[in-house]
Amino acid sequence: MGFHGGGWWAYISHDEKQQRPVITRALLWRVWQFARPYRLKIIWLLLTILLITGLTLVSPLLVRSLIDDAIPNSDYRLLTWLAIGMVAIPIVNGGIGVFQRSLNSQIGEGVIYDLRRALYEHMQQMSLRFFTQSRTGELMSRLNNDVVGAQRAISDTIVTIISNIVSLVGTLAILLTLEWRLTLLGLAILPLFVLPARRVGRVLRDLRRKSLEISAEMNATMNETLNVSGALLVKLFGRQAREMQRFAVDAAEVRDIGVRSAVIGRWFFMMLSIIGAVGTAVVYWVGGYLVLEEAFTIGTIVAFGSYLSQLYGPLMALTNAPVEFAQSMVSFERVFEALDIPVEIEEKPNAQLLEKVNGRIQFQNVSFSYTDAEAGGLREVTRFSWMGGGNPALLKRGKARENGDAADAEMPTEQRWALQNVSFTIEPGELVALVGPSGAGKTTITYLMPRLYDPSDGRITIDHHDLRDVTLNSLAHNIGMVTQETYLFYDTIRANLLYARPDATEAQMVAAARAANIHDFIADLPDGYDTVVGERGYRLSGGERQRIAIARVVLKDPSILVLDEATSHLDSLSEALIQEALGKVMQGRSSLVIAHRLSTILAADKILVMEKGQLVEQGTHEELLARGGLYTNLYETQFKPTE
Repeated sequence: MGFHGGGWWAYISHDEKQQRPVITRALLWRVWQFARPYRLKIIWLLLTILLITGLTLVSPLLVRSLIDDAIPNSDYRLLTWLAIGMVAIPIVNGGIGVFQRSLNSQIGEGVIYDLRRALYEHMQQMSLRFFTQSRTGELMSRLNNDVVGAQRAISDTIVTIISNIVSLVGTLAILLTLEWRLTLLGLAILPLFVLPARRVGRVLRDLRRKSLEISAEMNATMNETLNVSGALLVKLFGRQAREMQRFAVDAAEVRDIGVRSAVIGRWFFMMLSIIGAVGTAVVYWVGGYLVLEEAFTIGTIVAFGSYLSQLYGPLMALTNAPVEFAQSMVSFERVFEALDIPVEIEEKPNAQLLEKVNGRIQFQNVSFSYTDAEAGGLREVTRFSWMGGGNPALLKRGKARENGDAADAEMPTEQRWALQNVSFTIEPGELVALVGPSGAGKTTITYLMPRLYDPSDGRITIDHHDLRDVTLNSLAHNIGMVTQETYLFYDTIRANLLYARPDATEAQMVAAARAANIHDFIADLPDGYDTVVGERGYRLSGGERQRIAIARVVLKDPSILVLDEATSHLDSLSEALIQEALGKVMQGRSSLVIAHRLSTILAADKILVMEKGQLVEQGTHEELLARGGLYTNLYETQFKPTE
C-alpha cells in the first residue's frame, strides 16, 4: 500500500479524526469488578515487577564499579564478586520472571473465564427476540475475540504500563544521583515524543475497534454459510462465487487494517528510535566532554548510557499510555455492551414454583407485537449487502447511535400486532387445535405459552398462575414443545434424548422411543442409540428427526403439550407413524396443536380459528361448519378430503 497526498503523517492526520478514546470511571470500576477476585495475585504480581525492575537497575552500577574500581585498583576479589553478580542477576530475574508470568497468566485466564461465563450466562437469559435480531457469528465474536482482547488488557497492557512506570521512576532516581545535568539534557527531548505518540496512538486505537467489528462480520458470514442449512442454500442457488466474494471483502478489510496498523506503527517507532538516538548521542557527547575535563568517570558515563536506554523505552511507552490503555479497553467496552443488553424475559425475585399442574390454560385479552420491545440484538457491525447487484452497498442494522447519523436512526415506528385481544380457555386434558391462514398468529400463540415472549397486553395463566409469576425452570419443566423445524445437537441419539431428562434410565428412554415409533429404527442402526446424528441431525430424514423430537418430549413427561403438527413434507409412512405417536403423547395432557390434518381437527375438543392476529371463531368441528364462516372456507380449501 502507498501513502499519497502528504505522506504517512497526512494519512495519520486523516484517521485521527475518528472518535477519541474515552476512559470513564464507571468503565474502570467495572473492569476492576472482574479483576478484584485476583487481587492477592495482583499484589504478588506488583511485587515481582518491583523486584525485576530493581535488579535490572543494579546491573549498570556493577559495570561502573568494574570500570572505575575493580580494574584500576587491580581488585581481584571485587572483580570476582562483580562477575558473579552479573551472572546471578539474570538468573534471579529469570526465576522471578517465570513466577511473574505464572501469576500474570492466572490473572488473565481467570478474567477471560469470568468474562466468558458472565457473557454466556447473560446470553442464556435473553428472549427469543434477541436471537432473532442478532447474528450468531457476532455472538461468537463477543465470546471469543473481544473476551481475549479484554484478557490482554489486564495481563499485558496494564502490567506493561505499571512496569514502565516503576522502571521510569527508578531509572530517573539513579540518573539524577549520577549526574543531574545530563539527566535534564536527556529529558529535554521528551516533548518530541509526546505529539506523534498521542496522534498515532489514537489512530491505532480506532483501527483496533474497526478490526474487531469487521472480524465480527466475517465470523457472522462464516457461521451463516458454513452450517448445514446455509451451505445447502448456497449450493441450491449456485451462489458459491457470490459468498466467496462477500467473504473476501471482509477478509480483505481485516487484512488492510492489519497492514495499516503495522505500517503506521513501524513509521512511528522509527521516528521515536531516531529521536532517542539523537538524545543518546547528545548525552554521550556532553558526557564524553565531561570525562575529558575529568569531571566525570568513564564508568559513570557507561552506566549513564545504559540507564538512558532504559529511560527512553518507558518514556516512549508512557507518552502513549493513556491512548494505548484506551485502545486495550475497546474489548471491555464491547463485552460490556453485550452484558448491558436488557433481559426482556425476567424472573421475579419472589417467583413461585409451578407444581402439580392440572393444565388449565387461559389467554385473557392477550395482544402481542414483535416490534414492541426496545431490547434488540447486539450493537451492529458495519456490513455489506450484495443483494440484487454487483456493487456492495453499505448497511447498518439497528440503532444508529455509534455515528449519530440521523438518516440511519430513522427506524419504522409503526407497530404491527401479531395478536390482538385474544381470549380462550383450555381445560385440563383438552386437545385444542389452532387453525388459520398463514400469518394469522398461530405460531405466536405457541411461543407465548412457554414464555419465549411476554404479551404486550393481557395475561396468560396456567391453573390461575400468571406466567410472569412463576419460575422459568418450573414453567419449562411443565411444558413440552415440538416445533415444525426439529433441532438436534451434533451428538448421539442417546444424548439428544437425554437432553430432556438427564437422569432418565435406559428403560425410560427406550419406552419414550417406542411411544414415538422410533425405537425399531434406532435399534437397526449399527451403533443404535450411540449413533451420531450429524450437524442439526441432517444425517436423519425429516420424519426420523421429528419422531426423535417427539420421543424427547415424551421422556420429559410434561403436563402441557404445544405442538406444530407439520407433516406435509413427510412421506405417508412417516406421517402415519408421527400421527400415531402424537396420539399417544397427547393422552391425558392439555394440548395446543397447530393442526394441519383433518384427523387432528376432528379429534380436538375445541378448535380456535385465527385470522390476522385475532381469534375470529372457536368451537367444535360441527359447530364451526354450521356457522359457515372462515373455518368453513378453510375446511373446503385445506382440510376436506378429496373424492
